[in-house]
Amino acid sequence: MLQRSGWIAAVLLIAANMLWAGQGVAVKLLTGTLSPLAIALLPLYFITLVGLVLLSFREDAAQRLRAAWRFRCEFFFAGICGQLIAQVGMTLGISWSSASNGAILSLLIPIFGALLAVWLLRERLSILRVGVLLLGLAGIFLISPVQLHGRSTTHIHPFAGNILIALGCLGSAFYNVYSKRLLAHFSELEILFFSYLSTTVFSLPVLFVLEPHCLSDLARLSPTQWMALQYLAVFLYGLSMVLFLRALRMVDAIIASASLYLTPLFGVALAYSVLKERLASQVVVGAAIILFATLLLFRFEAPLDCESIGSV
Repeated sequence: MLQRSGWIAAVLLIAANMLWAGQGVAVKLLTGTLSPLAIALLPLYFITLVGLVLLSFREDAAQRLRAAWRFRCEFFFAGICGQLIAQVGMTLGISWSSASNGAILSLLIPIFGALLAVWLLRERLSILRVGVLLLGLAGIFLISPVQLHGRSTTHIHPFAGNILIALGCLGSAFYNVYSKRLLAHFSELEILFFSYLSTTVFSLPVLFVLEPHCLSDLARLSPTQWMALQYLAVFLYGLSMVLFLRALRMVDAIIASASLYLTPLFGVALAYSVLKERLASQVVVGAAIILFATLLLFRFEAPLDCESIGSV
C-alpha cells in the first residue's frame, strides 16, 4: 500500500511537471502583445474568480473563510512570497530570456526546495537526497548549452532575465514547501484558492497602476494567444498546482521538489517543437541523468516517506 501511494504520487508529479513545462512557450507566445506583468497576473485573477464562484456554492463557505482568516498571515506569505514572486519572476524573466532557459533554470527549484524543507519543515537531508540533487546539478551543466534560433525580441540582456527566472524559482520553491504546513488544516484546493486570493488582493491595484491598459490589450490577442492565456489560467495556475499539492500529502517536500527535475525535459522539448529553439547535443545525456536521478529518489525514498507523512 505504501509503495502504491509512492507511485501514485510519482504519476501526479509527472503530470504536474508536464503542465508546468508549457509556461515558457505560452509566455513567449503572449510576449509583445501583453506586458509581462499582465501575462503573469491576469490568468491568476481569472482562476481566483473561478475559485470564488466554486466556494460560494459550498454549504460551509462561511466557515472555511473564517478558518482562512485565522491563517491569514500564512496565506499572505504563501501568496506574496511564493506565488507572486514565482509567477512575476518567471514570466518577466522568460520574456527577457528564452523558454529554454526558463525550463533549464527551473532545475533550481528542487535545490531551493530541499534547503527550505530542511529549514521550515525540519525534514531530513539524507545521503541519497544529496546524491540525487548532485546528479540533477550534473544534468544542469549538460543541458545548459542551449543555442537559440532566431533573434531576440528584446534589448534587455538575457542575463537579467535569467536572474529574474532564478528569483521566480526561489518563490516557487518557497510556495511548494510552505504550503505543506497548511495541509493539516485545508484541502489542496483551499490552499490554492486562499493563497491566490491574497495574491490578487495585494497585486490587483499594483497591476492597474503600472499597466492601466492591460485589459484593452486583450482585444489584440490572436486565437493562438487566447489559447495560451487560457492554458496559463486553467492548467498552469489551476490543475498543475492541485496535482502537486495532492502528491505533497504522500511524499516529503524534498522528494516532491526533486520531481521538478522533469520540468526542463518537457520544457526544452516544447521550446524546440513550438518555438524552434535549437538544443545542443548534450541535452540528451543531461536529460537521461535527470530522469535517472528522479526515478532513483522515488524508488528508494518515497515508500519510507509515506510512513512519516502524518508527523510532518
